[in-house]
Amino acid sequence: MMSEKLISRRGAFSLLGLAVAAGFAVPTTMLTTSDAEAQAQPSPAAQPMPGMQHDMQHGMQQGQEQQTGGKKRRQARHTGRTKRREARHNARTGRREARHTGRTMRREARGKGDKLYMKGNTTKQQ
Repeated sequence: MMSEKLISRRGAFSLLGLAVAAGFAVPTTMLTTSDAEAQAQPSPAAQPMPGMQHDMQHGMQQGQEQQTGGKKRRQARHTGRTKRREARHNARTGRREARHTGRTMRREARGKGDKLYMKGNTTKQQ
């Protein structure tokens, strides 16, 4: 007499998890080929194709060219930033010197003459 036993969701998921874990634990190459066949066949990565060596060197050269191109762009950005910074500094210094000379000239003009230069509360003599 066979008794049917229903499986719970928890049991189904645990079985599914075990099956997936077993699938990952045993590689598919071990399931499909025997030990002798696996040893006799060379791996594709071990023997590069005839033109592949040239392609790999060309790709490496391209990578180095891109790297030097990136370095050139980075240096150009750095030089540009330095020039802009220096231009701002020179402009600021020029404005500062202009303010200084203007103040000095106004002070000298106030110090001599009729002493009425830029005084708003008095009137000029005629």
